[in-house]
Amino acid sequence: MMVEAAVTELKLKLPVLPEIGVVLGSGLGSFADEVEDPTVIPYADIPHWPASTAVGHAGKLVVGRIAGRTVAVLAGRAHLYEGYTPAQSTFAMRVLGNLGTHSVILTNAAGGIKATYQPGDLVLITDHLNLQGVNPLSGPNNEAWGPRFPGMTFAYTPAYQALALQTAQQLGFNMPTGVYAGLLGPSYETPAEIRYLRAIGADLVGMSTVAEVIVAAHMRMKVLAFSCVTNMAAGMLNQELNHEEVLETGRQQADRFKSLLRAVIPQLHAQSQQ
Repeated sequence: MMVEAAVTELKLKLPVLPEIGVVLGSGLGSFADEVEDPTVIPYADIPHWPASTAVGHAGKLVVGRIAGRTVAVLAGRAHLYEGYTPAQSTFAMRVLGNLGTHSVILTNAAGGIKATYQPGDLVLITDHLNLQGVNPLSGPNNEAWGPRFPGMTFAYTPAYQALALQTAQQLGFNMPTGVYAGLLGPSYETPAEIRYLRAIGADLVGMSTVAEVIVAAHMRMKVLAFSCVTNMAAGMLNQELNHEEVLETGRQQADRFKSLLRAVIPQLHAQSQQ
């Protein structure tokens, strides 16, 4: 009933319903300013919507138009490390799915494990490792939302991946790809944990996104996901990690990130119809 209450409230407040959702990670929140004819709703004004407490997450929903498409931009997300349950951390995905959103773009700040990455790289996520210790689909299943045992083979929509890579090339930069490992946090990983993650196939590490992708796939929404490599992971450089570095690197890459999203968003609509 909590999701339904939020959906009902938003349908009353929004002049248009979003086709595409965009979740902004740490340091990337300025993209919300790109929305045309915006309706801005603080999370606190949406029934049951969890507040964003992490630094760098504004905590507001911005609905309007980007490149002719109706979008819902989420400036801030709820993380498990903030003490939220899996259901709360994916509440936004449930609401978007019930509003009729057909596609979501998920972004995050991540530590780079792959040696060829550099801080500031935008990386296309092609798959993930769920190491957060929970799954947002555990418990009773709502068949109206999705099946009991959804497949995850194509959780990251292949056609969207090809589109993003082609668009990046047209914009003049090569975008690497990678597998994202989602950990619980909030502590950063130890050097030994990074060696373990590299051994099991992780290229990136962070504290979000995985549960959102699982729920989006459950609700049959198409997914495109990016990491901004804001720092090299623990042990790769002889220095301590800090959150201000994460935010600053995200801000430095915001213009390239925004250009990519502006170019990709109108094409997602066409892809979704195929």
